[in-house]
Amino acid sequence: MNDTTTNLVSIPVGDAVLEGDLRVPSGASGLVVFAHGSGSSRKSPRNNFVAEVIRDRGLGTLLFDLLTEAEDETYETRFDIPLLTERLLGATEWLRGRDDVAALDYGYFGSSTGAAAAVLAAADLGDDAGAVVSRGGRVDLAESRLGDVTAPTLFVVGGADEPVLSLNRDAFARLDCEKSLEVVAGAGHLFEGPGELDEVADLAADWFESHLG
Repeated sequence: MNDTTTNLVSIPVGDAVLEGDLRVPSGASGLVVFAHGSGSSRKSPRNNFVAEVIRDRGLGTLLFDLLTEAEDETYETRFDIPLLTERLLGATEWLRGRDDVAALDYGYFGSSTGAAAAVLAAADLGDDAGAVVSRGGRVDLAESRLGDVTAPTLFVVGGADEPVLSLNRDAFARLDCEKSLEVVAGAGHLFEGPGELDEVADLAADWFESHLG
């Protein structure tokens, strides 16, 4: 396993200061920025598990709170996709201002509502976004911009998560980029069954490893 530099960071975006966890293996070829779903945070056990697998492949990770504690107490703010997207783009801009990671290729890993923000951010960045992975994502909430995404994009959905799977299939058809839709057999929305999250992590790590750096 690579030596990893860990930084607890504070990211100024607009009027907010967002807390984050930036970990970059030595010689990293890229960096994956995580966008969690509503009601979650940088401490999400599922995202941290996936991030660890990604770092084992030699890629850096940034997990950060898209909302302040006060904002996260408001239900409507959790589903404010334009705000989440603005925060994601702001964090990316902040990363590009850091000498230690400015030159890396960037990708986005989004879960649930965070996946919509990841898709919208990638649409805004165009070729500056290296790859996108959505886990059980509400990518339908970004449907107006799906055709603008140029980054290689992977949707991972649970086979038993039928409403979200249907939404993902519709969104997938609108993508006009390198793309893949992977269905984890029998998995629900949270991928809680034995080996299910391991499969998600491996799929995501494979995708980022092949498209970043």
